[in-house]
Amino acid sequence: MLTHLRVRHFAIIDQLEVGFGPGLNVVTGETGAGKSILVSALQLVLGAKARPEMVRTGAERAEVEALFDIREDAAARARLSAMGLEEDEEIVVRRVVEAEGRTRAYVNGKLATASQLAELASGLVDISSQHQHHTLADCSTHLGFLDGFAGLGRERAELAEKWRAYQAAKAAADDAEAAARARVDREDLLRFQLSEVEKLAPRPGEEEELVEAIGRLRHGASLAGLTARAEEELYSGEADLVGQLGRLVTELEGAARIDAALEALVRQLDGARAEVEDVGRELGRYTRGLRADPERLAELEERQHQLKRLARKFGGTLADALAFRLQANAELAALGGAEGRAEELRRAADAALAAVTDLARVVSARRRAEAARLGAAITDELASLGMGEARVEVEVAREERPGEVVVDGARLGATGFDRVEFLIATNRGEAPRPLRKVASGGELSRALLALKRTLAAQGPVGLYVFDEVDTGVGGAVAEVIGRKLHEVSRHHQVLCITHLAQIAVYADTHFQVRKEVVDDRTRSAVRPLSAAERDEEIARMVGGIHVGEATRRAAMEMIRAARGGDRAVPGGEGARRSRRREVAMDER
Repeated sequence: MLTHLRVRHFAIIDQLEVGFGPGLNVVTGETGAGKSILVSALQLVLGAKARPEMVRTGAERAEVEALFDIREDAAARARLSAMGLEEDEEIVVRRVVEAEGRTRAYVNGKLATASQLAELASGLVDISSQHQHHTLADCSTHLGFLDGFAGLGRERAELAEKWRAYQAAKAAADDAEAAARARVDREDLLRFQLSEVEKLAPRPGEEEELVEAIGRLRHGASLAGLTARAEEELYSGEADLVGQLGRLVTELEGAARIDAALEALVRQLDGARAEVEDVGRELGRYTRGLRADPERLAELEERQHQLKRLARKFGGTLADALAFRLQANAELAALGGAEGRAEELRRAADAALAAVTDLARVVSARRRAEAARLGAAITDELASLGMGEARVEVEVAREERPGEVVVDGARLGATGFDRVEFLIATNRGEAPRPLRKVASGGELSRALLALKRTLAAQGPVGLYVFDEVDTGVGGAVAEVIGRKLHEVSRHHQVLCITHLAQIAVYADTHFQVRKEVVDDRTRSAVRPLSAAERDEEIARMVGGIHVGEATRRAAMEMIRAARGGDRAVPGGEGARRSRRREVAMDER
């Protein structure tokens, strides 16, 4: 619900603030006073295109601010959240237009784009005028109105839930199938890599063994010379060390017989002689085992090269390659155990699709059955509004869109198969045309009023704005329009700009627009009327320039008839609502 509208330096408006109330808000005033400028200001703050000429002459910028109460509008709070803003009970929308044409927009104090404003406003306000007709002229909303009229709220919610379940099941199946395809590729890769490891069959510690073996073969001659000489000096030569140590042991054994203290030293020396003898023999065997073998050297060097290449491929060391072999075998075992998961999920997705399709067929049949009844109800409303020749048809059709889910030759989605559009023929003999293509402002406004009257309880919009709804009508038809506007206002806040007293008498809150000249500048002012002022304004609308007692009595009779004898207090609820501080204009 719109609670406050503040306008500054916009067209012929210098500054004004209007506090709107629930129910029917009526704006009246002399022709040319600027009544429709309020609608233009509201359109601007809701995302309409800004133009430099909107800025009042001599001003640097025009500013429009609107405060909406959305405590009972969950959809509006959700749209706030989708814009990245914190959910709140109120929305403050501000639009600034610079004199050179630049524009800025703010939602709850944060910058927003004009498209974001339009998206946010789509469920807040519906404006019906000669050139602006939003929600009901947008055929994408017609399906929701038909479902509301048909009482399909529960089925539609269930349909959306089943559609989400199908999408989730399909996504899981698609992911599983993609994973299955990837699993085959992964298994092929793992088996190929394992074959490389298994072909070489490396052993733990083999790198070090190869280094030693290759070193012996590369330096065999040098090693043979060194070890042969060492073996000769230690054991097999004429003056070998073993022989010398043996003679020393024999001599010291004789000394030990004289002094027993030498026995331990003799045993140590004899042990050393035995160890040297063992070393000499081993050196001899080592030397005799050495031989030049170029082929064996080449074979070992090739093996070393292959192992190094394998190590680089799997982490840098042979230990990494061996670890990969263990991991790959474990992964292959796990991949093999996941077979059949994709088929199971695909069967679940097919079952979910069947469930949503079955319900969509039921809902579609209900829609087609109720469409004719809705069209007839709206046609009856049009007749009571002075459009007896008009008729409305509610078209329910199916369509196919490439790339989407198609069942029974039609696109299937969260709302089912159907596309709904309201068609209207305003004169006998004419073919019905889409509502959005109806050109006459007065006829369009009345057609929209009929639709809103029929669908008052189902409409998603908080505020309906009617401008020119009374164009070309008067008398009894004008009274019917006023009564129906009041009936719509029981479910939605309504703002109506009118020049007919038959409509104005139904106001819950009555505003008057006056054009005045201050300091040689024309400006438009808007103010709520008290009960007495409302009576006088109704009398002016009935009698024109000269208002006599007879005119006042006629006006009072109209007011009592409209209210069943109970006078409403204009400006009451709307004028008493406290302002929110965030609505304060930025004086910069």
